[in-house]
Amino acid sequence: MAAPEFVPSNLGSQPRRGLALPPALPWRADRPADLGPAQPRGPGFGDPGPDQGYALRLAERFSDRLELAEGETEHDAVAGCVAIGLRRASLFGRAPVIHDLTLAFTLWGFLGRAPEALVAHRKPLFQAASHHYEDQRAIAESVPEEVLRAPHAVTLGRWPGEWRALLRLG
Repeated sequence: MAAPEFVPSNLGSQPRRGLALPPALPWRADRPADLGPAQPRGPGFGDPGPDQGYALRLAERFSDRLELAEGETEHDAVAGCVAIGLRRASLFGRAPVIHDLTLAFTLWGFLGRAPEALVAHRKPLFQAASHHYEDQRAIAESVPEEVLRAPHAVTLGRWPGEWRALLRLG
């Protein structure tokens, strides 16, 4: 089969290749605003971790199961519990998974069987949490690190009987 007329037939009329680009230079975090591999820690920084927005997607799975007391809103419960789930995920250096949020919603009694004393304690803590970052941080810090690092099945097995020991109240 013959080649079409627009196809170059000799070497001189073929497209020329551009100059080859040199390989990229290695990158270093040496500018003043570059954080590098170590993330800053401290009040107000939160808990950095990968793909944290996925926690909001996971939280949608709980919307039909949340048991809210009078005066509580789903947005506030989700905001506070997502902060706990993100803190747990960042402790392990990974993106959030469904178990992080299950643990958070269970610890605060939003998935049912919440003792009355727990509901009374959580109501003022979670009120308007979806509007106040500082409140979300306080809720995230209300769960001790050793509770977050424990396997979620172990922690869930201790709830509701030991709910006071699983939370920092005060």
